[in-house]
This record gives sequence, structure tokens and C-alpha cells, in this order.
Amino acid sequence: MAEKQTSGEELTGTAKAAIFLLSLGEEHAAGVMKHMGPKEVQQVGTAMASLENVTTETLDSVVGQFITTIGGQTALGIDSDKYIKNVLTSALGGDKAGGVIDRILLGRNSKGLEQLKWMDPRSIADFVRLEHPQIIAIVLSYLDSDQAAETLTYLAPKIRPDVLMRIAVLEGVQPDALQELDAIMDKQLSGNTGAQTAQMGGIQTAANILNFMEGSSSAELIDAVVEADDAIGQQIQDKMFVFDNLIDVDDRGIQSLLKEVSTDVLTLALRAAEEALKEKVFLNMSKRASEMLRDDMEAAPPAKLSDVEAAQKEVLVIARRLSDSGEISLGGSGGGGDEFV
Repeated sequence: MAEKQTSGEELTGTAKAAIFLLSLGEEHAAGVMKHMGPKEVQQVGTAMASLENVTTETLDSVVGQFITTIGGQTALGIDSDKYIKNVLTSALGGDKAGGVIDRILLGRNSKGLEQLKWMDPRSIADFVRLEHPQIIAIVLSYLDSDQAAETLTYLAPKIRPDVLMRIAVLEGVQPDALQELDAIMDKQLSGNTGAQTAQMGGIQTAANILNFMEGSSSAELIDAVVEADDAIGQQIQDKMFVFDNLIDVDDRGIQSLLKEVSTDVLTLALRAAEEALKEKVFLNMSKRASEMLRDDMEAAPPAKLSDVEAAQKEVLVIARRLSDSGEISLGGSGGGGDEFV
């Protein structure tokens, strides 16, 4: 439910962006959003749709912060690359900011690869299915993990392990190679990058993709990778973040997560959870809420495992979104709690 906003200082960055865009009017807001990626458009659009009763005080605060931020800046003589790196590193931390910085600075002139982000996964799979597995690995590494995971499910089963292993061992792509690939993609779809290597792929990227896949498909794929290369398979498994890993999230993080998850989804997701995780969830709810949840779980009829896994995936998607925005920290096997897993 949307809440009345009273202070711009209390808002998330996404909410501030939503309020600011709404204040610009349709034409100017549309002009700004044309330069945003699909994920950002979805996040800001959702925030815009949920806003109501925005006070004049809140609007003045948001606009004031914006003016203060840009007031002392000028486009003349500013090192924009350095500025972007400093801002993102300060906001996200060095580890998490690295991939984002590479994607912005090394991919800002990308056309073909960026277009793929706006396509549905089945179309992407059809588009790349005849490419060499290395090319497919680079393309999937460039996509967001959830989009890459669904795309992978539409590829031929026999090439999935090969593609995933290539993603896992991919350490980077030279700018000229990435630019050439982008040009090819742009040419096919439409029928001055930096000197550093673009950081794409890696063990964590492969693990993130598997995290977004359906349980049985993920297990089958990781088994195939382990069989082909046990060391890489184990490294990927060590980086995966599954539902029961939520036990490693601190109490404050669990409380924030519970605010975002519907009771129906939570009831179903906890059906196959470890008892320790269930108890942690109960302890971070009010006594009345925990009692009601226990009763709902006991009274619920048997559920299909696929439905339970789907509910757990939904919870994990919310957890990753909160982690990405810095509202919670996912600990455990995701790399010490500082990375987006």
C-alpha cells in the first residue's frame, strides 16, 4: 500500500527519481527515461505508480537535493569517467560498483547488445542459438541475471553446460572485441570504449544465472558442469544463494524482507524451508502475525514442489532487489554479504 511521504530525506533514491520525473511533466520525463535501461525504467515506473499524496514539502526537498547535487557542477572540463566511478563506488562499494562501472563506461556506446535487454528471453535465444557457445556466453554475461537465466532455458539442453562453464571462466572481453560484437548484433538486429578490459562473466555471474533458474533445471545443469569440471562446478555452487541461505541475513534484513513479501507467497515458500529458517522468520514477526502464519501453514493443503520453488524464487527476487538497493545484506555464500547475489 502506498504511504504518504513526509520527508524527501527518508525516501529511497528510486522514489526520489520518481517524484522528480513526475514533477517534470510527461514530455520531459519521457525524454529522460529514453536514456534509462529496462530495469531502471521498470523500477522507476513502479515507484511512480505507487506514489500518492506527495506533499509540497516532499517535492521541495527532492528538487532541492537535486539542485544541490548539480549546482556546483559544469560540463566544461569535468572528468565524467572519474566522476561516475567515484559516485558509484561511494554509493555501492568497490566490489559491487565494478561491474556497473564497466557496463556504463565500456558499454555506453553499445547499441546491439543493449537492444537485447529489451527483448524477451525466447527471442534472444532464437537470435543467438546458431552462434558459437563463446559468443552466447558473452551475450548472456552482458544481460541481467534473471533475463540470462530464462534465455538459457530456451537454448538446446546439450549446449547449456558448455555455455555456463564459459561464463564461469570468462574474465573479461577486450574493448575492440566487445565493440565488434556489438556492431554485429546491431547490424543483425536493425535488419570509443575505454582502454581497460570489460569485466564480464565469471563464477558469480554463472551462479547468479543459476539462482534465477527453476530448481530442477538448475540442479541438472550444475550436475552437468560438475561432471565436466568438478572444480568449476564447486566454485559455482559455493557462490549460489538459495532460499535457505536467508538464514544468514540479519534480523533487520529479514524484517525488511517480510514487509515486501505477501503472506500467501511466504506461507508457500516456507513449506520446504529448513526449520531454523522458519523459526528465524517467526521470531522477526509480531507474536500475532507469527501465530497466524503457523496456523496458515498447518491448515494449508499439500502443495506441488514446483509451486513451492516458484514462491521461494519470488522471495529471492525481492531479496536481491533489496540487496541491490542497499536495504539488506545477503550474507553467507554470496561473497561475504557485500555482493549482489
